[in-house]
Amino acid sequence: MHRVEVRREMDAGDIAAVQQLLDLAAQADGHNPLGEHQWLDLVQGGREGFAGLIAIEPGHDHPVGYAQVTRGPTSWALEYVIDPHHRVPGNTIGTDLVADALAIVASEGGGHVHVWVNKPRPEHDQIAAANGLTKGRDLYQMRRSLPVGVPYQLETRSFRPGLDDEAWLAVNNRAFDWHPEQGGWDEATLKAREVEPWFDPEGFLLHDEVVDGTTRLAGFCWTRVHADHNPPLGEIYVVAVDPDMQGRGLGRKLVLAGLDHLSSLGLGVGMLYVDAANRPAVKLYIDLGFDIDHIDRAYVGDISDTPEPDGERASATGSGAGREGEPGS
Repeated sequence: MHRVEVRREMDAGDIAAVQQLLDLAAQADGHNPLGEHQWLDLVQGGREGFAGLIAIEPGHDHPVGYAQVTRGPTSWALEYVIDPHHRVPGNTIGTDLVADALAIVASEGGGHVHVWVNKPRPEHDQIAAANGLTKGRDLYQMRRSLPVGVPYQLETRSFRPGLDDEAWLAVNNRAFDWHPEQGGWDEATLKAREVEPWFDPEGFLLHDEVVDGTTRLAGFCWTRVHADHNPPLGEIYVVAVDPDMQGRGLGRKLVLAGLDHLSSLGLGVGMLYVDAANRPAVKLYIDLGFDIDHIDRAYVGDISDTPEPDGERASATGSGAGREGEPGS
């Protein structure tokens, strides 16, 4: 019988043990078990409300499961992973990890929770249902071959760390004011990305326009390269247009600029994530030659701030498909 240990801070040994589990799961599933935001919380120190939950089973010198919960600006983010060798019928590791994570949310005031799962399987639906969570949003990962070869006209320049931070944060936060993961960034959030090995300012494209005699940032396309993927993937990591300048086709041109940059690096495949319910964006990407590679899913619920009596675990009530945050990787 397994037990779940809660860590409010992860030491080097904890991180190494969890990393081994994540590597095993990545090999089995073909994708990283944790989204980028959760990964950074793990290795760089968690945000407010961070908790790592490690499932231990007697006779095993490694974790058999891991869950991580973090409080965001408007909701709680929860992700979990189970050792591939322990994904057998009747095993309750995933159900217990999610239940204990939701109990932590309840003990800290409750709130809205979203649980992202990559390439969901029937057992993910069962674990969610057992904890009172319902299907929220589906997210498409879309891919296309490079180069694109579609003509466009748009001048861009590279992001300048330390000089463009303030202007970029302003546009990003205005464009994503509804988004609990991408919205509400501050300088520390941006700097955390800049120290990542994949960060390349040359692939962080900005488009300026002159408005009333003043040069303003109109939009951007931030790309990244997944060099550990076989073959390497180029990603449209974040793309946005200042809300004051939307409706002029800038978003389409920025995507094309980003894809051209990725192609210039010798990459043969470009990819991005988009909400399945965002029909205009999905149509745009299909028009640009993207196809759906796979689906990621968010399970959602609202957690009461009052723990259940008699020591029972907290329960969730489904809240439908809100606009929760998307995976950054």
